[in-house]
Amino acid sequence: MRGIARSHVGGTVGQMTAMSLDRADSTPKSGASRGELWLVALLTLGALVVRLPFLGDHNADIDEQLYALIGSQMLQGQLPFVDLWDRKPFGLFLLFGLADASGLPAPWSYQLMATGFIVIGALLLRRLALLLVDRGTATVVALLYIVLMTIYGSHSAQTEAFHVPAMLAMALLVRDTRHPNALRRAWLAMLIGGLALQIKYTVFPQCVFFGLWALWGQYRAGRTLSQLLAIAAGFAALGLLPTIGVGLFYLAVGGWEEFWFANFVSFFLRAPAPMGRFADDYAIFLLPLMVLTIAGLYGRFRMTVPEDGLTYTFFWGMLGAALATVFLPSTVYAYYFAALVPAVLLVALPFLDRRGPLGMAPLLAAMIACVGLLYLPQRFEASQDHRAAMDELVAAIRPHVDSNSACLWVFDGPTALYTTTESCLPTRLIYPDHLNNALEHGSLGLLQIDEVRRILGTRPPVIVTADRPFTVQNEQVLAHVRTALPRGYVVIAEQRIHDRGLKVWLRRDLMGSSR
Repeated sequence: MRGIARSHVGGTVGQMTAMSLDRADSTPKSGASRGELWLVALLTLGALVVRLPFLGDHNADIDEQLYALIGSQMLQGQLPFVDLWDRKPFGLFLLFGLADASGLPAPWSYQLMATGFIVIGALLLRRLALLLVDRGTATVVALLYIVLMTIYGSHSAQTEAFHVPAMLAMALLVRDTRHPNALRRAWLAMLIGGLALQIKYTVFPQCVFFGLWALWGQYRAGRTLSQLLAIAAGFAALGLLPTIGVGLFYLAVGGWEEFWFANFVSFFLRAPAPMGRFADDYAIFLLPLMVLTIAGLYGRFRMTVPEDGLTYTFFWGMLGAALATVFLPSTVYAYYFAALVPAVLLVALPFLDRRGPLGMAPLLAAMIACVGLLYLPQRFEASQDHRAAMDELVAAIRPHVDSNSACLWVFDGPTALYTTTESCLPTRLIYPDHLNNALEHGSLGLLQIDEVRRILGTRPPVIVTADRPFTVQNEQVLAHVRTALPRGYVVIAEQRIHDRGLKVWLRRDLMGSSR
């Protein structure tokens, strides 16, 4: 276990990453502790720099706006699935609720929380990399993790920012099957996996892989078949414990049917996208990850043979499990590929290792190429334009809505408009995609057109639409909205955000009035 860091990471983030993941580490020295503090500072600074264009931007990404809205509503007594609908697990909304409870305003609250998780993931990845490479290489690889997670959609607060570090923690705990406390560490890993399932259920294949690896270690240690079956059952029970706990809570409050449908039925009712699981443009998008993977394989045979072959095999297993996580849903979105980042970097270590025949060249080339892909100046400029456009939309909407009965309806556009305008919510299906997306037809427990008709029947004072949809549209719903709007509404503001033209429609009888 050459090269593993010999000290506890200083500070709060350091304590979270250490977690006694490897008791084989020696007693820390003060000099080493100071070194770890500098490491945390370096990775934190790196994360803040590459994520700076997005910090404070309400519209930095799409899905997180819904998570933040539901999380904040939880603090006001609203329940996910019952009062506000989505199919993500309860734990994800709880995370965003805790961010909101911090007192920091959105989006800073959840974006800084996600940044902390990104730093934790980088620290955990570095510990894994140290099993095969030196500290300098491992540190640069940790920085590459931060950059690549940003490139692959975790630039703000997507779910991958939270569940990927959990998978890295599991990897650290179960990798060494000969550790004297291997079984105890595996129990902890399964609990962490259970918590990760409450962030996103698609981590299930990775949890299975880590469980099987731990079981294989117990088999090698001489466990009998009956003992292995008992351990496997225990692993499964511990992994399911957080989800069972949430289910029992909903059973107790009378929301079991809503919980069960949202979490375990609607997923299978959603139609697959026409593109299938792999869009044509994903080939170019995935080029950096594919190059690193192929380079790692080349490096393994032609440059630097890993001293710990079993650990390197484990890293390939991690990559296979991460691929299963990405492609588990019937529709695969680009940001799902962030789940591959840590495993790709680990299998690329034989190529990136600065002790190899090419020295620092591969490591520097990878870092320069990945940082170049960020286009930070352009991203910062675009983010400033988006913020200004968002402010204009809010200024146009806010005078006509309130928190009681005059509710904004975002048919298509940023969910964050509900929060920024302090509007009440016109429907429990508050995420625009749920009502306008043709793929959701039949997966919501009601017909989309019925809910759209009901909302329009309440005559919302303001409606927001977009000229370019994100997904395949429900044509019946779209036609109904397009017919109703010109009859009773007039456009009072238009802005472009993320190459989409957004329109604010005000009810005609409210022209010239405000609340």
